Amino acid sequence: MIVTRAIMGEEAFSEWGWRIPFLLSAILVGISIWMRLRLKESPEFQRMQREGELSKAPYADVFLRWANFKYVLIAFVSLMGAQGAIWWCVFFYSQIFLETSMKVDPLIMNYILIVVTIVSIPLYVVFGAISDRVGRKPILAFGMGLALVAMFPAFQMMARGANPQLIEAQEQTPVTVYAGGESCSLQFDLLGRATYDTPCDMVRNILTREGVPFTSIEAEAEAPVTVQIGDVLVEPRDVQAEGEAAIAEARAELTGEIRSALVAAGYPQFADPGRMNWFFIAASFAVLVVAATALYGPLAAAMVELFPTNIRYTALSVPYHVGVGWVGGFMPVTAFAISSATGNLYSGLWYAVFFAAFSLTCCLLFFPETKGRSLEAQGSGKI
Repeated sequence: MIVTRAIMGEEAFSEWGWRIPFLLSAILVGISIWMRLRLKESPEFQRMQREGELSKAPYADVFLRWANFKYVLIAFVSLMGAQGAIWWCVFFYSQIFLETSMKVDPLIMNYILIVVTIVSIPLYVVFGAISDRVGRKPILAFGMGLALVAMFPAFQMMARGANPQLIEAQEQTPVTVYAGGESCSLQFDLLGRATYDTPCDMVRNILTREGVPFTSIEAEAEAPVTVQIGDVLVEPRDVQAEGEAAIAEARAELTGEIRSALVAAGYPQFADPGRMNWFFIAASFAVLVVAATALYGPLAAAMVELFPTNIRYTALSVPYHVGVGWVGGFMPVTAFAISSATGNLYSGLWYAVFFAAFSLTCCLLFFPETKGRSLEAQGSGKI
C-alpha cells in the first residue's frame, strides 16, 4: 500500500488505486496454497484415515450430536466471539478510527501498522509458549480481561496522541445537534449503499465521518434540524422529495458549511505530525497488542485440544470463522452506527467490550483447561 501510494499519489490511490494491493495479494494466496500442500496431517489423523475411523458425516456428527455440538458453542462463546471483536478492533478498527476520526495521514497510518504488526509477531509465540507451561485458560482469560479494561483508555490516549489539536477543539467548542428523534435513523450500512437523506441523518453522518463528537438535543416537533458549532448555526436543506441529484447537492453543500464552521471554531482539517505524541500512540497500541496476542497466541492449541480428531476439522472451523468473519467483520459498520447514533466517537468500542466481557465470563465458567490433553483421545473429556 505504501509503494502504491508513493507511485500514483494519494488522490488516485483513494479513487481506485487501493484495489491494486488487494489484487497483488493473490501472490500471498499462491504462497499459502503452496505451504498448505506441503503440510502433513497429524499422525493421529493419518492413523484414523488408514483405519477408516474418520467421521463419515462430519456435519451431522458435529451439529446433531449434543456431546460434540456443545463444544462448538463453548468455543464460540468462550473464545471466538472475543477473538473476532478484539483482534479486528486492534488491527483494523484502530486504522479507521485514526484515519477518519483523528485525521491522521493514511501513509503515516500505514507505517504505524507496519511497526505494530512487526512488534506483535513474537508475542504470539511468547504467549503460546507461556500457555504450554501455565495452561491455555489463564492466558486466554488474561487477554480478554486486559482488552476489557484497557479498550476505552487506550483509544482515548491514542486519540490524544494522534491529534491533540482536535481533542482540544472538541473540549473547547462542543457541537450540538437539534433534531426530532423520529427523523434520525440507525446508520448501520453493511454494504455501503444506504442513502441517508433526512437532514438529521445527513448531519450525523457528516459529523461522525469528520471525527466530531456531538450532543443531540430533542427539537420541537416543527422545528428544523440545526447544528450549533461555536457561534455558527448550520441548517441543512430538506430535499428528500426532490430526487437523488438534489440530495447529493444538498449533502455536498452541508458538508462544506460544516467544515467551514469547524475550521473557524479551531477544528483542524488534518492531524499535524509535528504535534503527535508518539509515546501516547505507542503506549496505547502496546497495551492493545498485548491483549490481542495473549488471546490469539494459545488459541490454535486450545481449539485443537478441545475437539476429538475424527470431527476436529469441521467442529473447529465453524466457531472460528463465525467469530473472525461475522463478529470481526461487523465491527467497523456496527461501531460507526453506534457512534453516529450517540454522537460519541468512542461509543463504537462497546461492541468489542461487550464481546470481551461476554466471552471472558463464558471462558471462566465453561471452557475446560485443555493443556496436556491427548490429541489421540476420541472424546473431548468432560465439563
